Amino acid sequence: MNYAERSFLVTGGAAGLGRACVERLVSLGARVVIADRNAAEGQALAAQLGALAEFIATDVTSTGDIERAVALAQQPQRPLFGVVQCAGILTGARVVGRDGPHDLAMFERVIAVNLTGTFNVLRLAAAAMSKNTPDEHGQRGVVVNTASISAYEGQIGQAAYAASKGGVASMTMPAARELARFGIRVVAIAPGVFETPMMAAAASEIRQSLLAGATFPARFGLPGEFAQFVQQAIENPMLNGAVLRLDGAMHMAPK
Repeated sequence: MNYAERSFLVTGGAAGLGRACVERLVSLGARVVIADRNAAEGQALAAQLGALAEFIATDVTSTGDIERAVALAQQPQRPLFGVVQCAGILTGARVVGRDGPHDLAMFERVIAVNLTGTFNVLRLAAAAMSKNTPDEHGQRGVVVNTASISAYEGQIGQAAYAASKGGVASMTMPAARELARFGIRVVAIAPGVFETPMMAAAASEIRQSLLAGATFPARFGLPGEFAQFVQQAIENPMLNGAVLRLDGAMHMAPK
């Protein structure tokens, strides 16, 4: 694949897994639009990476924001070929806790960002990519969404997060089947626990309890390993309609 002829859009691209994907794609010669709410980190990353990276302040729940981000990524000489979705939020609350039932607004917010936001980007980016000239494989684009092993083994307190990521996983196949007529592939990666700024800030006891579920390697994943897998999903035309676990055989305990 000639990355130098293509543009990519990475949501949540200012930090963590998204940042690793931005850095890898730029290193391959692609033009990358960093879409994130964190303007300070996003602008700093774009400045660090140079002319191939551009930041745009983006809320994935905003149709207007996504339309602008897609338009920025879609250029005549470098059409938008790939979207990597790493934007998301994580909250924890029990269905029935000490203070009563789970706050419904909190649940709705997690669904809005992680699931509805993912679909919002998918639909608008796919519409733009459907107009591309197909490559030698008949492809016009690829969308890599981020699910989670919590979609299958959510812990106590993760009802909202697990539901949102389960939705991302479940829409992979129907989206892939529908968008096949345009030559657009849809893949989801379900990562385990990775070393991100969020995990770095977690209490030691939380980190240790999560590590207890690791098989091999007995550590958290590295953002660069996630980005490597994203590259493979982009380059391999046979990866389509699949939810791919990237977790070192980790299985999360109930809590």
